[in-house]
Amino acid sequence: MTLSLPSLRPIHLLFALVLAAFAAVLIAQIEGERGIAPIASNGDFEVRDIKVDVYGPDADTARATGWRLAQRLAWQALWKRTNGGAGHMLADGLLDGLVSGIEVQQEQIGPKRYIATLAVMFDRARAGQALGVSGQVMRSPPLLVIPVMWDGGAATTFEQATEWQKAWAMFRTAESSIDYVRTSGDGPDPLLLNAGQPGRRGRNWWRLLLDLYGAADVIMPIARLERSWPGGPVAGHFAARYGPDNQLVGSFTLRVNSAAEIPKMMAEAVAKVDQLYSQALRAGVLRPDPSLVIEEPLNAVAIDNAGDLDSILSALPSEDGGMAASGGGSYAIQVDTPTAASVGDVQAVLRGLPGVRSAATSSLALGGTSVMQVGFDGPVEQLRAALEARGFSVAVSGSTLRITRRAGAAPASQSPGGGGGQ
Repeated sequence: MTLSLPSLRPIHLLFALVLAAFAAVLIAQIEGERGIAPIASNGDFEVRDIKVDVYGPDADTARATGWRLAQRLAWQALWKRTNGGAGHMLADGLLDGLVSGIEVQQEQIGPKRYIATLAVMFDRARAGQALGVSGQVMRSPPLLVIPVMWDGGAATTFEQATEWQKAWAMFRTAESSIDYVRTSGDGPDPLLLNAGQPGRRGRNWWRLLLDLYGAADVIMPIARLERSWPGGPVAGHFAARYGPDNQLVGSFTLRVNSAAEIPKMMAEAVAKVDQLYSQALRAGVLRPDPSLVIEEPLNAVAIDNAGDLDSILSALPSEDGGMAASGGGSYAIQVDTPTAASVGDVQAVLRGLPGVRSAATSSLALGGTSVMQVGFDGPVEQLRAALEARGFSVAVSGSTLRITRRAGAAPASQSPGGGGGQ
């Protein structure tokens, strides 16, 4: 005996198709590709877009010849970039010892011909000695990257893979002065770092978000594409923004002749945006927002002894850093910290100043500029005078002080009051 399924009515069949389509969309949203993981950026010097076109008796020989030529051309470009002018050419044997890797951007291999675009990486320590430059680069505090791309009237970050997110993931940060915190878009990233997040202003939420990703502040590089027609010319409008207040650093426009050239345009745009952020860092514009840092820890003793909710709430820091009730102020101190010892020395000086009630490092950047939060009973000019008396040059901008030790001044650990602490 054979069994046959009852025939479905048209309405039932339509309903089944709708359910199947809905399930497919739901699975695609859950399991779809959100983005790509950022590449590991080591400390190497990198020279990209080296073009070679060579011949050889066979394909392998032509390829080896092309790579050797790329090393020479990359070394000349690196010398010009770091020192200016044409540099002396090193022997191939020495270049082999300086090169740490070669990345193939694009290549065509024929029976006796090799055409390629290559990126050459040089070991920073060894190449730095040959170039006569320092192997260290001044770095900013860690900054969370939220790449927002507008295309077709819709804004996207990590909800789906985009060329803008891919370009940031592939960007090598070794020579940048910005310490980028890049995410791959996995897990909660599409929910927490969505396109609406840059428009939010609540500091408490930003504090939790930055603490989750291990960053001191946030930057929002924006890309907006305008397509002339499908597959035709594309104009890309790019903007570099930063901070929870979404402040503009700079903007520019790039154009390509076809949609196939969008990835190349995105890579060029990332490099230009990095230059904007680096210039802002050197100009003192790109600095951590003091409102993102809780300057004073909770009063654990008050909480332990608290008998009611009001007592517990009184132990929490206020939005202005917990200084408003006492009539004092909270100040951000920017200082160069080449070593871990220099951090402790500067903290010792700050804690030894009369009127200082707290001093803690809110953003550590060894080899770069660290930020310290200081609770001080007095106006900013009084704090400035106290720091100048300890051998520092001080530049004041609002509640932020940029300090550098004057030439010939004693180290912080030997300065008057430097051994004090709280």
